[in-house]
Amino acid sequence: KFMWSINLKKDPELFQNVSEGLRRLYRTKLFPLEDAYRFHDFHSPALEDADFDNKPMVLLVGQYSTGKTTFIRHLMEQDFPGMRIGPEPTTDSFIAVMHGEQDGVIPGNALVVDPKKPFRKLNAFGNAFLNRFMCAQMPNRVLESISIIDTPGILSGEKQRISRGYDFAAVLEWFAERVDRIILLFDAHKLDISDEFSEVIRALKNHEDKMRVVLNKADQISTQQLMRVYGALMWSLGKIINTPEVVRVYIGSFWAQPLLVPDNRKLFEAEEQDLFLDIQSLPRNAALRKLNDLIKRARLAKVQAYIISSLKKDMPSVFGKESKKKELIANLGEIYHKIEKEHQISPGDFPNITKMQEQLNGQDFTKFAALKPKLLEAVEDMLANDIARLMAMVRQEEAAMPSQSVKGGAFEGTMNGPFGHGYGEGASEGIDELEWVVGRDKPTYDEIFYTLSPINGKVSGAAAKKEMLKSKLPNTVLGKIWKLADVDKDGLLDDEEFALANHLIKVKLEGHELPPSLPGHLIPPSKRALALED
Repeated sequence: KFMWSINLKKDPELFQNVSEGLRRLYRTKLFPLEDAYRFHDFHSPALEDADFDNKPMVLLVGQYSTGKTTFIRHLMEQDFPGMRIGPEPTTDSFIAVMHGEQDGVIPGNALVVDPKKPFRKLNAFGNAFLNRFMCAQMPNRVLESISIIDTPGILSGEKQRISRGYDFAAVLEWFAERVDRIILLFDAHKLDISDEFSEVIRALKNHEDKMRVVLNKADQISTQQLMRVYGALMWSLGKIINTPEVVRVYIGSFWAQPLLVPDNRKLFEAEEQDLFLDIQSLPRNAALRKLNDLIKRARLAKVQAYIISSLKKDMPSVFGKESKKKELIANLGEIYHKIEKEHQISPGDFPNITKMQEQLNGQDFTKFAALKPKLLEAVEDMLANDIARLMAMVRQEEAAMPSQSVKGGAFEGTMNGPFGHGYGEGASEGIDELEWVVGRDKPTYDEIFYTLSPINGKVSGAAAKKEMLKSKLPNTVLGKIWKLADVDKDGLLDDEEFALANHLIKVKLEGHELPPSLPGHLIPPSKRALALED
């Protein structure tokens, strides 16, 4: 555990860890500003202790039958309580899949009164939502590190949106603010993005950094169709997610069934490996994510304070309050522009103008608070000083637990034995063979070797360079290959080392990575005794 001093009020405080530091900063510096300027009515409910302490959460979002529930089952390699899978819309509830000593289900109404769970503020969405919310608890190794939120399948058409009885997009936005990763699932077999799904993706705006896309069931179509579907998906997402960066899309078949079209097995394996590594990194990056979210929240709270105090200042004290209120709401764009210039605030920090105008309609402007510089100064101090100190503490915590990652379930299957990613391929080819794998092509390499006029059975660096440059690989790569191939470090290559250099060139030209050091099975037979001495 680390101790760190941060100035809060006048005395420096000692924090045991990052989450305690964040919790205390929020309570003493940010919450008073949020409370004074109605932040919780306009944007997001107040944060609770559990929000700072809970495990990283992964939110799964997608249209019905895209394989969300199956994806969770695939990760955990186990069914969870309340799970239903089918081609028709089956999951009609939000299910928080969390770790527990025994299997069981906690209904929504009980869940939102539990102070140890980060869901208390979901109470605001009312009974229609709470009847469709539950927590599935079970002992599972994957859940020891992360929690997973399964969501109802998104349907198309106006009817379904009305029949929910609660604001689906607002609930997802609430979760998006608190989770560490948002995974959008699409079905490669039937790619259509409904209006509600587009609306949901737009509601997740400002959280693009947490977003990943999975193009699931990709084994059901041919390579040519898959290319077309991938292109169509990227085009559609580009229209909905307005960011210059391209969102990361993982292509695969995320369940434990045989592949229908196995042509792209290697691609699916590599993509699954990448996605698993991304999910496995969540516990290590959880403190940084919470810090980042608190900074985002503080910036929005500052803007909220300027907007509310500006509206309060322009209200008449006696007559014409209602007409002035309408005028101010209509001119909100100008007010934004004025605040932006006066306080040097980025336009991206302002809330959506249309949504803000709707919310302001139901508010009594006379009850708004005037600008209180002390509250803003506390938040400025938090952003300028305290956050930097906590950032250093985050790095220390990360260094102290580098091995912290998600374990168990499907995460183990990608690491074991010959079915681990990349086993027997590239530089690992021939790893469990008795014969030296380079020996297969050595006669061909020997022919080239003897045209380079070796002296005492070895060719010089200059002679080898001329030959190696024919591969057209960059010098940085060839330099690394030379270092690996010159096993006895004498600056010359004998016939075995020369064959090894050519083998490593072939590995690189086939698109594989070079190993950081020469694996045992690639060491030339005549040099193995030397390697053992080293």
